[in-house]
Amino acid sequence: MSRIRLSTRPAPQVSTHPTPQVSTHPAPPGTRARSGGEQPPMARFGNLVATDLREVTRDPAALESKGFWAVVADFEGGLVCARFGDVRTEPVPAPVPGAWRGPARSAWTSSMDRAAYTGGVRRVREYIAAGDVYQVNLCRVLSAALPDPAHADVDALTALLARGNPAPYAGTVRLPAHGVEVATASPELYLRRTGRRVESGPIKGTARTAAELREKDRTENVMIVDLVRNDLGRVSVPGTVTVPALCAVEPHPGLVHLVSTVGGELAADAGWAELLAATFPPGSVTGAPKSSALRIIGELETAPRGPYCGGIGWVDADRGTGELAVGIRTFWIDRTPHGATGGDPVLRFGAGAGIIWDSDPEQEWEETELKAARLLAVASEADELPPGGTPR
Repeated sequence: MSRIRLSTRPAPQVSTHPTPQVSTHPAPPGTRARSGGEQPPMARFGNLVATDLREVTRDPAALESKGFWAVVADFEGGLVCARFGDVRTEPVPAPVPGAWRGPARSAWTSSMDRAAYTGGVRRVREYIAAGDVYQVNLCRVLSAALPDPAHADVDALTALLARGNPAPYAGTVRLPAHGVEVATASPELYLRRTGRRVESGPIKGTARTAAELREKDRTENVMIVDLVRNDLGRVSVPGTVTVPALCAVEPHPGLVHLVSTVGGELAADAGWAELLAATFPPGSVTGAPKSSALRIIGELETAPRGPYCGGIGWVDADRGTGELAVGIRTFWIDRTPHGATGGDPVLRFGAGAGIIWDSDPEQEWEETELKAARLLAVASEADELPPGGTPR
């Protein structure tokens, strides 16, 4: 599996951390909704909306230059940075009937079925027993053909998610010409930067209620906090990396998470390129040690993760601020042809769980079901949100 090499919380509310300078004038002409792949480039992060695309690059050094950038880094190594000329604040619009036509609930298939996933969990436990690794985040990718590609605007999906599954790092990045159409309802902070201050908020530990959290969940979290401390320490001023919060219980729609906070002071010779190179992919969606976990992920997982488990967010190079989420609870549209005769565009969504020695294979499968259930119901326009997951 190739790796990215960048060299050169009641229902959560939208983040209130430093945001870019914005205008308040109406959207420029031509930026309103069209259909499917004809949608114009835009990005939305909470109440921030960016239009008027100026440039697109894969060079992370551009994030130190000027302007407002939307960023999507996929798990396998792809990076897209898009600079927009117009940034403004406006509320997430109410869902528009017909703007999003999602797949039926029965249309979803999984890159690993229950037997394959639980077998993967058992294999990870064998690696742990052999001393090769302490934890591996094992994921599967759910896919379904879009029934009406002309009514498949990811920003319309974001509007549905804002109503059905609000999240602190929700957003849209829509760059059809560059193969990027992402709608995220991420609850997890990957990197927040304010000047030289950097912060990460790894999530490990998931249950329906706080009472159902297990000691295994706390063990997972502490392992990943240590990894994130290590990653940030590579580009931080010595002695500045701290853990202000450890294993805080944070409620989200339909479940609770354990969330920790790790922060540090970015070294004088480090910028976004160095920060991403030191920390990507995020520790909470890889495992520990990261290098061993990535090798095992490459062996066991049967589909690329894409923007799922990558980084999605914004950078304001003028102000030296930025906020990237871990790309979990994330949908993306794949419009590339499939097979010799092509095929309909596909909607994808990922779900995974952190595997440690104490993991029970069936419980880990159920955790992925729990994480997927509510989101798939929203994307499939189900009339009711189910208590559990049903993707096969």
